Amino acid sequence: MFPINDQFSSVAKANLEAQLSLLTVLTTKAFESVEKVVDLNLNVAKASLEDSAVSAKQLLAAKDAQEFFSLTAAQAQPTAAKAIAYSRHLAGIATIAQAEFTRAAEEQIAETGRKVSDLVDDVSKNAPAGSENVIAMVKSAIGNANLGYEQFSKSTKQAVEVMEANLNSAVNQFSQAAEKTAANGRARK
Repeated sequence: MFPINDQFSSVAKANLEAQLSLLTVLTTKAFESVEKVVDLNLNVAKASLEDSAVSAKQLLAAKDAQEFFSLTAAQAQPTAAKAIAYSRHLAGIATIAQAEFTRAAEEQIAETGRKVSDLVDDVSKNAPAGSENVIAMVKSAIGNANLGYEQFSKSTKQAVEVMEANLNSAVNQFSQAAEKTAANGRARK
């Protein structure tokens, strides 16, 4: 075999191993996140069932319509607060998972880029005379790909930040509406 073929083979093998490692890390992180969401949902469902039973008993014990509506209004605020807490917890899980995925992908891409650059440098040392233009084009293409990835990464981070800001805004608006509803229910008492 030729030395260049050996270099390409070792780089291809290392790249495949790195991709398998990345896939393993991402799959593990995905399962951990799903496990957290399932645990959260089970806890919320259990608490909701218990709260519903207590609320139903209180509503059935109401002596008149006014007491019934007062109890209903009084129960709105804790329910809204629990929904807000759930949303924030779920958003936290998603944010952590996204950050871990991004970190793992960035590490993998940086490592692969370094290996490709090293390979191009090694190949260029053994390249025949007159191939400088081709090597320069390959290096330029690699540089452009890296710049494109960096721009994509920045855009993705900005999109995630906007999404988180919108989620927080929605949760805050929901919280304010729930507090206003509860305050109106207390004022009717």
